[in-house]
Amino acid sequence: LSPAVSPTVPPRHMDSVLDILDALESPARGGSPGTAAALGRGLGICSTPGCQAVLGQPPGTPKRPPALTLGQWQLLTELLRHDPATPEMGAVLAPDGSTVALGPLLAGIEAGLRSGGLGRPLPTLDPPADPLLAVTITEALGTSFLLAQGGDNNATALGPGGCWDDVENPQNYTLRGPPSPVPDPVAIGAMDGVVLGARLARGPLPVAELLRGYYGTGNGSEAGRPPSSYRRRDFGALAGQGRLEKEVVAVLGVLRTLSPIPEFLRDVGTQEVAAVARWAAREFSERYVECPAIMPRCLWGARPYRGTPALLRPPLGSVFLHHTLEPAQPCQTFGACARAMRDIQRFHQDTRGWDDIGYSFVVGSDGYLYEGRGWHWVGAHTKGYNTQGFGVGIVGDFTATLPDPDTLALVRDELLPCAVRSGHVWPDFTLHGHRQLGHTDCPGNALFQEIQSWPGFQ
Repeated sequence: LSPAVSPTVPPRHMDSVLDILDALESPARGGSPGTAAALGRGLGICSTPGCQAVLGQPPGTPKRPPALTLGQWQLLTELLRHDPATPEMGAVLAPDGSTVALGPLLAGIEAGLRSGGLGRPLPTLDPPADPLLAVTITEALGTSFLLAQGGDNNATALGPGGCWDDVENPQNYTLRGPPSPVPDPVAIGAMDGVVLGARLARGPLPVAELLRGYYGTGNGSEAGRPPSSYRRRDFGALAGQGRLEKEVVAVLGVLRTLSPIPEFLRDVGTQEVAAVARWAAREFSERYVECPAIMPRCLWGARPYRGTPALLRPPLGSVFLHHTLEPAQPCQTFGACARAMRDIQRFHQDTRGWDDIGYSFVVGSDGYLYEGRGWHWVGAHTKGYNTQGFGVGIVGDFTATLPDPDTLALVRDELLPCAVRSGHVWPDFTLHGHRQLGHTDCPGNALFQEIQSWPGFQ
């Protein structure tokens, strides 16, 4: 290959990573388990003081393993070379539509393998800190919130999310705002690292097999939800807000014992550490565990809004619940839900002549909310009431059957309380079915019957 010819670099999709792991770890090709984690550290995934205190100093710079093509090696080195200035470079698109940073994911996998007895045992940290949480999320959280506290007033410690140039062939991911040390992909990669690391601590599994079972493949073209779409629930069960707070305090204590002490910890007292840990654990839990994930318009392939949208003035007093009727079948994967969103938008714009998809948000049965008009723009969902509330549509026809219990819980127990906490709706909001405010059967008899027992229904 002459230097002028660039190798074919695979797309930045979890499937490409799985192909690389297969090549590295399959015994048939001379590979062995744990190769990927070691390679990841050689390439720089564990570059922070806390991570190195747990997993050790990185081995020397690795050379390309013969099992990988030049393009695969180039992708892997780009994904794993840690540069705090461009956290988005380390991210891939997962089959559930979320974007996952590989650094914290692989660090969690290595910690899990080692505590499960594969490779060198993990050190005992002093003060005692959970090594799995330290290398995935607690060091990053403590650092981020300490820096945000010391920075200017609008410094943010979490987020933002971002957009891919093309979900079928993802190459470039762009953050939708100034990056914090924990943008969405890092938070998601960390949660996945904790969930999968905890699984590996119970007994080793081939990593590619573990990841394929967790994420699925493609853009979620199978019939059902992949386990990764339950990451918020599963992470919350392993590291609730109280545990997270305690572990942020512990890992900052470990960082204190290093020499030199990291700059951001130099003049920080015990009470300040406690306050930062409480703030970090609360904010992280509210944003990434208790609130549902929202797929932005750019990810489902929205067309532009036509005309000029009108601003909403939150907090609003109402939430109006709808079913989409068409498509009549609930969508259970990112691919199917993104397609449903494009179909609904096309119908609303081309047939109904509206400026955009009418709903504020649409709920898939894949575990995600899809952004329609969103929190900030007046929708076209409940004639005569569009400025007074948010319109939430659930994909499916719920005349005779209900959405599955997970989907109902997503709206009732996550979306509604989250909308109150974030200041988008009043604490004493009212919940209505569409039929109460117009001549329609929406949201279907079965769903309308169900929501009458929900908080806020009138």
